[in-house]
Amino acid sequence: MASVTQGPGSNRFTQRERAWLRVYIGAAPGVGKTYQMLHDAHLLREEGVDVVIGFIETYGRADTDAQVGNLEVLPRRQVLYRDVTFEEMDVDAILRRKPQVCLVDDLAHNNVPGSRNHRRYQDILDLLDAGVNVMTAVNILHLETLNDAVARSAGTKVSETVPDAFLKRADEVINVDVSVEELRARLRQGRIYPPEKIEQALSNFFRKGNLSTLRELALRTVAEEVGSKAARYREHEGLEKSPIPERVMVCVSPREGTERLLRTGARISGRLASDFYAVVVESPYLERGRISPEDDARLTESLKLAEDLGARVVRLKSNKVADALIDFAKREGITHVVFGQSARTRWQILMHGSVLNRFLDEVRNATVQVIPLGKKEHGKHQAAGGR
Repeated sequence: MASVTQGPGSNRFTQRERAWLRVYIGAAPGVGKTYQMLHDAHLLREEGVDVVIGFIETYGRADTDAQVGNLEVLPRRQVLYRDVTFEEMDVDAILRRKPQVCLVDDLAHNNVPGSRNHRRYQDILDLLDAGVNVMTAVNILHLETLNDAVARSAGTKVSETVPDAFLKRADEVINVDVSVEELRARLRQGRIYPPEKIEQALSNFFRKGNLSTLRELALRTVAEEVGSKAARYREHEGLEKSPIPERVMVCVSPREGTERLLRTGARISGRLASDFYAVVVESPYLERGRISPEDDARLTESLKLAEDLGARVVRLKSNKVADALIDFAKREGITHVVFGQSARTRWQILMHGSVLNRFLDEVRNATVQVIPLGKKEHGKHQAAGGR
């Protein structure tokens, strides 16, 4: 098990300026994230810390059920939706109870319509803003920047994701790790899923190759968080920085596939512990009345995703997209650039020019990564995505 910082002590909760957040990450269900979180909660309780369970999902696993023990469990809120009653975490009840530490499981959960917030991570942010320290758990495949990578490598696509900016808010990130063979053994023993689901799980999600990929992603993500937090600590303490600060720029446009560029840029930024910019050049084509509703909605969604991933959104106004991007990259000292490129004929490039080619000619000190956006051609999309 790998941790970013030292574990909490009882004095931590009276000396901090802001609420403390710990995130337990695992490669897959069954590695023991919730179990470890409950174990640590008991240790805190023994130290005299006021700990409650805001929401725990044990999925009927006997070991986890037993680990709840005598911890105080707050009642869940009943939410009626389409004539069905669902149970959600009762944020208001937790705020009234005002514990020192609250355990909140299943971080990536989407709340039922009618709840206080749409997403559970937003509930946690409300608790933190109110001064309640939180311990929470999530599987690595639910991190937003890894969504594409997991889908490609592991063949698994999830709809419930957590912005990486939330992970950066964490004071501690702990990887709960077990070997692939140990995890598959737990599955065969019926400690993860009921007997009727075991064989199907072994042949699909719990394949050795899939679990190895997810385990590597979990280990790498926690290591990157360690590096990022170490860099921020050096900056805060006035210690020596890297002689050449790394800065990542993603070129954003209304085209389909832009979310792939943003996730790639966020992963690069995470590895380098660097500044991360999402840049869109607002050329005349993007003005209201000229841009199509579909493209406008897609661009708005991309910029919202950029913010969720921790990027600084930059809007540049210019009739010349390439010039605006080149000037920004030189002015800000950009070291890594992510472009999207769609299939174009040589004639189209001769007639309209190529933002990417211009950029490569003018900016020599940056590493440029080009990601294909598919064959669909949007002829007028000369925004920051380049062509």
